[in-house]
Amino acid sequence: MRLFEDKFKESLKSNVVLLDRIMYYIIKRKGKQMRPMFVFLSAKLFEKTNEKTYQAASMIELLHTATLVHDDVVDGSNFRRGFFSINALWKNKVAVLVGDFLLSRGLLLAIKNKAFDLLEIMSTTVQEMSEGELLQIEKARKLDITEQVYFDIIRQKTATLIASCCASGASSAEQSKEIVEKMRLFGEKAGIAFQIKDDLFDYNNAKFLGKPTGIDIREQKMTLPLIYTLNCVNPKLKKHILNIIKNHNHNDEKVAEIIDIVKKKGGVEYAKMKMKNYHNEAITILNEFKNNDANKALKLLLDYVINRKK
Repeated sequence: MRLFEDKFKESLKSNVVLLDRIMYYIIKRKGKQMRPMFVFLSAKLFEKTNEKTYQAASMIELLHTATLVHDDVVDGSNFRRGFFSINALWKNKVAVLVGDFLLSRGLLLAIKNKAFDLLEIMSTTVQEMSEGELLQIEKARKLDITEQVYFDIIRQKTATLIASCCASGASSAEQSKEIVEKMRLFGEKAGIAFQIKDDLFDYNNAKFLGKPTGIDIREQKMTLPLIYTLNCVNPKLKKHILNIIKNHNHNDEKVAEIIDIVKKKGGVEYAKMKMKNYHNEAITILNEFKNNDANKALKLLLDYVINRKK
């Protein structure tokens, strides 16, 4: 990963002093780099890691970083990974432009190296992530998200990026379109499991997780445990829950009441069951390939996805 980090830093360089300063800030506060790991392991699954694999990993990390910067602007968030967000330090206008810069560097990296297969994968991912975000905004206004719509949203918003990691890794290893598509599907299922796990943190009593308890309810986001509960309760209780989400979503006691209802009605257990189903479906796809070290590592990464504490 050290070689990847060096190449990634190189892709962030700019002659604009302000941009260079912001890029340095981003590098110093990088995350777990789980997505580049999916790229490398997907290539190693076919025992063909090469320069194109590093390009794919850099493109994915540039895209992921761009989406995080833009997400903080959209959500009005002042913190990212325990530090001030870009928009908090340099305001929204600069943050939007920084996100655009990161995205453009990823696209240019593909064009410069004539990696048009990677460019197609990345461009499709940008389109789907944008559509997923807009679909969530549209549905959040009415709070009428069905389970099917929920899965459409998370497939586009979250799973598509991990899917592109696996597809681009396989593509960099010169695999057929059929194999690339199979790896994309594997990544999609892993990504859906990842997002469901993220949603479950909203109903955990622990203080230090990926986010504070109840934040999705406060932001009026309809997650799987809540959607399941709304489908199970009687009309009177459903109306009561929706009223809290619409009008009392910043009241700690009211939010705690919803969390308690969701737990008692089996919403959390249902979401765990669906998460494990997607995890198992991803494992089934991996079992079609050679059981080498990369395959075993991908399975460990999948286990981490559903067992992580934050």
